[in-house]
Amino acid sequence: MIDPANAQELQALLRRHRITLQHRLGQNFLIDPALRDAVAEAAGTDSRDDVLEVGAGAGTLTIALAARCRRLVAVEFDRALIPVLREVVAGRNNIEVVQADILRYDVAGGFPNGGEVVAGNIPYNLTGALIRTLLDRPPRPRRLSLVVQEEVAERWTATTSASLGTVAVQLFAEPRVVMTIPASSFTPAPKVDSALVILEVRDRPGIDVADTDEFLRFVEEVFQFRRKQIGGTLARIGGNSGVESSTRLAELGIDGARRPQTLTLPEWEAVYRAFNPRPDR
Repeated sequence: MIDPANAQELQALLRRHRITLQHRLGQNFLIDPALRDAVAEAAGTDSRDDVLEVGAGAGTLTIALAARCRRLVAVEFDRALIPVLREVVAGRNNIEVVQADILRYDVAGGFPNGGEVVAGNIPYNLTGALIRTLLDRPPRPRRLSLVVQEEVAERWTATTSASLGTVAVQLFAEPRVVMTIPASSFTPAPKVDSALVILEVRDRPGIDVADTDEFLRFVEEVFQFRRKQIGGTLARIGGNSGVESSTRLAELGIDGARRPQTLTLPEWEAVYRAFNPRPDR
């Protein structure tokens, strides 16, 4: 059987199908079999699990995950890679290959009961939108095991809200970095190292608000002024005076001179309750 984690086998496979990897699609394929197996093992699946693989590519991770689960749905956006993927997974009856944009794929239709494990090597420009797509509403997966740029991994696991993505991730999941993966482990080698992040999806959101979509919209609006002091930003958004906003923040124990990226998730909850123009019920 073909193992695309072997660099020589991968190159022969791509040549046979006349495939040129595309940087704009984030096509950097793992060519270290030991690391590939470690990534698959870290997903923590067994023969009872269903897996959704995002960006299956040439099937490098697909075959390792499939050996560790009951059913695997391998989603790949690039139509040109589908014949490659089908050749690699031929004979493995627990794999379903789907050509689709993961942001438009009907996850609830494919996994109506939720509880699946989501795995994959995620392009940088997809990370924020993918997290919202997978976690915004039930049925949710139980775990995400994602290879992302090291910078993204650091933001997701930060103790303060480094970005809107940090808030979204920590609202719905408990993230941890499992390992770093050097750029040299991929072909073509990206410019930066990557990291494997495990996100254990919470049974319920990390804060108690009635509408998490509304909460995230509020956070997103504040983050549009991420370089500004939060007191002034909240005054602008809410139509309040700077003094009033600073006073409200002081009552919450938050200095109005801080920037949005310094707030913790509980502080965001407090700010949302105090400043949301549509009261949370």
